[in-house]
Amino acid sequence: MSRITKNRKLVEVKLEAGKEYTISEAAKLVKETSYTKFDASVDIDVRLGVDPRKANQMVRGVVSLPNGTGKKVRVLALVDSDKEDEAKEAGADYVGLTNYIDKIKDGWVDFDVVITQPMIMGKIGALGRILGPRGLMPNPKSGTVTMEVGKAIKEVKQGKIDFKVDKFGIVHSSIGKVSFEAEKIAVNAQLFVDAIVKLKPSSAKGIYIKSISMSSTMSPGIPIEIKSITA
Repeated sequence: MSRITKNRKLVEVKLEAGKEYTISEAAKLVKETSYTKFDASVDIDVRLGVDPRKANQMVRGVVSLPNGTGKKVRVLALVDSDKEDEAKEAGADYVGLTNYIDKIKDGWVDFDVVITQPMIMGKIGALGRILGPRGLMPNPKSGTVTMEVGKAIKEVKQGKIDFKVDKFGIVHSSIGKVSFEAEKIAVNAQLFVDAIVKLKPSSAKGIYIKSISMSSTMSPGIPIEIKSITA
């Protein structure tokens, strides 16, 4: 039988079994129940009443978190020479085209987001088998395929995130760091859930938001009262 650690005991004292918390309460508790020696990420999981296997029930979108995610986002800009200066000035970490396409084909994926232009998509289509499974393939719906390269890069750097329901019907994302003020965590969480609510498929029947929980790295999930965040 596994042994309950000292930190785990401290966490269990703070969380009431079977209770659901308001978003404000959860934001405070996620800070109080984190005992890592590093600045842990704050994650949110939203379980939906959809069938991701059906195209008309796929939930995918983008949201700009006003307080950012607290993470350094490495942006790769696959652009033509006319857009290279714009991409660099906007803060892209890697800028180029053919050289980076070749690197990716060789297995290089040390980046978090790819921004590109519509006319470039034909050249990077072959990278789908590498980028697709990692969620890195640029997509017009997420704003990562655009002529406004500089704007897109700045938005991503400032906290714009792309989310998508997984095969289990859950949308998962990091929405901040434990070092954030509780109010900032709550605001980010609220806007994230708002974005998901607005994307409810018309074909989805029954309860749409089934459960919401918040957690930090290596800490248990904190159940959130759905009405407190979807009202």
